[in-house]
Amino acid sequence: MIQIYTGNGKGKTTAALGLGLRAVGHGLKVIVIQFMKGRINYGELEAVKNLPNFTIEQYGRPDFVNPEKPDKEDIELAQKAFERAKKVIQHREYDLVILDEINVAVSFGLISKSEVLKLLKNAHKEVEIVLTGRYMPVEFAEVADLISEINEVKHYFQAGTPARKGFDY
Repeated sequence: MIQIYTGNGKGKTTAALGLGLRAVGHGLKVIVIQFMKGRINYGELEAVKNLPNFTIEQYGRPDFVNPEKPDKEDIELAQKAFERAKKVIQHREYDLVILDEINVAVSFGLISKSEVLKLLKNAHKEVEIVLTGRYMPVEFAEVADLISEINEVKHYFQAGTPARKGFDY
């Protein structure tokens, strides 16, 4: 199946990680390939270090990507992440492949939408694939089996609360 977690609300990556945790609990192998995330000590990186069969790989800089003019390094890292995703999906190295923030990477022009669609349409049928991130291309809905839209109703950032360790990263 192909699942997508999208929308402007908080919790898309967290939902995907929860699915990964469930899968590992049943003896499945999970990989999370994080687009545009790197060199930041996210809590999930520490949490999975001692879990068997749960891998997280980051392909990004610690800086935000400029959507109007992405840095050359951002494009290269996104392409590297996508090549890794193609490899693990084609060779069925994992039961669950989570492509974290891939929707945003496509929206920012770091990865080709048509290449992602091609990958999804030709994916090994025994590999579960999850795509996360805002700005889901409408074409992805055609190949998805499940889409959850997480919408922001209220967020403490709007009241000036900064990102909190253990809850936001």
